Amino acid sequence: MTNIYYQNEAATLYDGDCLEILSTLPEKSVDMIFADPPYNLSNGGITCHAGRMVSVNKGVWDKSNGIEIDHEFTIRWLSECHRLLKDNGTIWVSGTRHSIFSVGFAMQKLGYKLLNEIAWFKPNAAPNLSCRYFTHSHETIIWAAKNGKSKHKFNYKLMKEKAGGKQMRSLWIISTPGKNEKTFGKHPTQKPLALLELIVLASTDPGSVVLDPFTGSSTTGVVSLRHNRIFIGIDNQKEYLELSVKRIEEEMAKKRFDLLA
Repeated sequence: MTNIYYQNEAATLYDGDCLEILSTLPEKSVDMIFADPPYNLSNGGITCHAGRMVSVNKGVWDKSNGIEIDHEFTIRWLSECHRLLKDNGTIWVSGTRHSIFSVGFAMQKLGYKLLNEIAWFKPNAAPNLSCRYFTHSHETIIWAAKNGKSKHKFNYKLMKEKAGGKQMRSLWIISTPGKNEKTFGKHPTQKPLALLELIVLASTDPGSVVLDPFTGSSTTGVVSLRHNRIFIGIDNQKEYLELSVKRIEEEMAKKRFDLLA
């Protein structure tokens, strides 16, 4: 495909509109999808970053086109993801109150089976400057199987081990990415490696194909490669694709060094 921006033996990055690219990928070819779609938060508001008041605007890609158009887009990309998932595959989608209810409704309409609702609690969340709301300190992640007949993958024993010998609960306490995860630059909605590690390890095996249709800085890709999964990422912002390439190349170099050691 001419849309391939970068490719190595374990990762492929596509440059372009996710709907167009998803439609070209083979049916039932993906084991797991992690999607971090636009939350449509760029509305001219303010937030706090590093103790300073800053704009919430992240880019044109994060602006709302209205409830109906936003929801139609959600249905369209989730429909393509449903086609791409293998029969026993699963999908994880993150969001806030601005988007996650649309995602959950669309999933049910498309025939997905909702498995869990994960609350990702951020202990270092930014304060609320308006003092008119509770401080926003969590995001919701929906985990769903392709349909009611799916025998979804869940590495229960590994998750129990990571939870200190107890069943892992649906509240995950993980800080937002630190400076060490932004060596090459940052994406405004970058997810922490620790969050994606739980997601990838919980629902895939080595050799599994992992897709991220809104890859951003490709945290999903870094974790997938680190744990010997095959990664496919899509984004329409070259700035972030270039950031992804640098992070992926760094991870591949580490793996090659480990093999030589």
